[in-house]
Formats: sequence, structure tokens, C-alpha cells
Amino acid sequence: MKFATAVVLALGLGIAAAPAQAEPIKIGLQPWLGYGPLWIADKQGFFKEQGVDVELVNFGWDGDIAAALASGNIDVTSIATNSVILHRNNGLDIKGFMLMDGSTTADAVLSNKSVNSITELKGKKVAYEVGATSDLLINYALKVNGMTLADIEAVPINASDAGLALIAGRVDVAVTYEPYISAALGQGPDFKILFSAGEKPGLISDVLAAPADYVAANTEQLQGIIKAWDQAVTYLRENPAEGGKIIADAVGSPIEEFNTAFAGVQLYNIEENLAEFGGDFQATVGEIGALMQEAKPDEIKIVPTGDEILDLTAINGLAQ
Repeated sequence: MKFATAVVLALGLGIAAAPAQAEPIKIGLQPWLGYGPLWIADKQGFFKEQGVDVELVNFGWDGDIAAALASGNIDVTSIATNSVILHRNNGLDIKGFMLMDGSTTADAVLSNKSVNSITELKGKKVAYEVGATSDLLINYALKVNGMTLADIEAVPINASDAGLALIAGRVDVAVTYEPYISAALGQGPDFKILFSAGEKPGLISDVLAAPADYVAANTEQLQGIIKAWDQAVTYLRENPAEGGKIIADAVGSPIEEFNTAFAGVQLYNIEENLAEFGGDFQATVGEIGALMQEAKPDEIKIVPTGDEILDLTAINGLAQ
């Protein structure tokens, strides 16, 4: 769900546009529930129905996706909105072209029995993925409680392992997302949620994005991806058991945990995308950027507007 700064900088800030007719279109993604319709579209043949040849490429770390995008090994990425802002600050011209999902309770700050509130985090070990949505969430949780990152002992770790570190007792607090939240809570009453993304609607969201040149040169191909996504969202809503199993298998989550976890994710079809982009989403982008800048002023010099990080040509062309 999220890109690491160090890797982007190490790549020399260079993304070259992929060939306009590259085949197949490689989409990078991580084991996050909100990306589920991509796996459904692949398994159910919706990409092919829409005339696009797509290959899904799975990653564990945001930084690995950044490297793959920069090297041209993938063409499109599933990416958190805050990561698009981070890219812009690192000189990378990447544009979101479709809103995938928004998190409510599916991103959270978890703790063991020794911590009962955010205000008790002072001096505690907190595991989270730096530069990712978990980074954004812990910064926001601390801010609204009158604290900053300086008050905690940060333990950099990827989101999939943060919950395991908490369960193993290596840290007091972990910031992660589903299905890892449910897996940790399933260990017993000693583990609980201190803070979730639902306390600030719109804070955690994901978009499909690609280098700006690629987006500009591949409108028809991107429209095929968007339409296949729309089909997959409809399929999931009409066939929750079958669609849910496809996603649960893809992210490695037991179906029982998946059903609970997925309740904390909002997916967006084409119609809902158009409504969001015509409403509050762009303003939320500004809020996210301002929060990132406040937390890391040396790293976030630019707070872009929604219009600056989005290219809506493809999806606007699908408006009824």
C-alpha cells in the first residue's frame, strides 16, 4: 500500500515512460484487501474481456515496487495516496488515474496489554513501515493526541511483519493493515486496537497510478483496466462468498478473518470514483500532504493539490 523514500532516492529519481503498447501491462501490488478486485478481474477473465493483457506482480515491500516502477519492470502500481505525494516530493512525476479503496477500520494501531491509549506510547517501541500508510496513520494518531514521532521509539518493519513483531513481544505497538490486524487480534484479549483510520475518513486511500507519460499515452488501455476493475467490484458485491475467497486466497487470509477484515474497506466502482473526484477527495489530498509536511518538513517540501497528482482523462472518458 506504500513507497519508501530511501529506495526512491537511491534510484536517482528516474522513471522512464513505458512503451505505449507494452504487453502485457504489469501491475504491481501488495497483499492488501483493498486491491482485491484486481485478483478477481484476473481470475474471472475481466481484463481479457476488456481487451487488455494484464499481469499482476506481487511485492512485499513498498520500496520493491518503487524499484520495479523506476526500472520499467512494472507499468502501473497500486499505491497509497500519500505515497503519490511522497513521489512528487522526490521528483517523480507519477499520476493516479483511478481511486481503488478507502480504509476505515482496516488500518490500525495495535497494542499489547501494556498500552491502553495513544498517550501512553511515550518511550514505547512502535513497529511500522516507514514511508507507508502506516507511517501516515501513526503520525496522525500522535498529532491528535498532542505528540510526535520524537515521543516514541520507531521500529522500521514492513506492514506484514509488524503484527508478528507485536505478537512475539518484540514491540509494544504495531501499525499495520488487514488481514494482519485480525490475525493479531485473534491471538487473544491481550491485543487490541488503539486507533484506526476510521477516526479520520479519507486519510488512508489507494489509487491506481503510473508515470505521467505512461498515463497520457495509454488512455484506452487504462480504460480497459478501469472497466475490468468495475466489473470485479460488481462481481464481489453480487457474489461475496466467491469473490471473498479469491481475495482471501490471494492475500493468504483465512476466510473467517477475511470476512471481519473486509468490513473495514470501502471499494469504489466507476460511478463512485466520479462522485469522489467531483467531491471532497481533492481537498483530502491537501490535508494528507499538510500532515506529511508537518511530520517531516525536511522531506515533504511540496504539498500538491489533488489535481496535481491525478490524471482523470481515462476515467472521465467513461462517464455515462
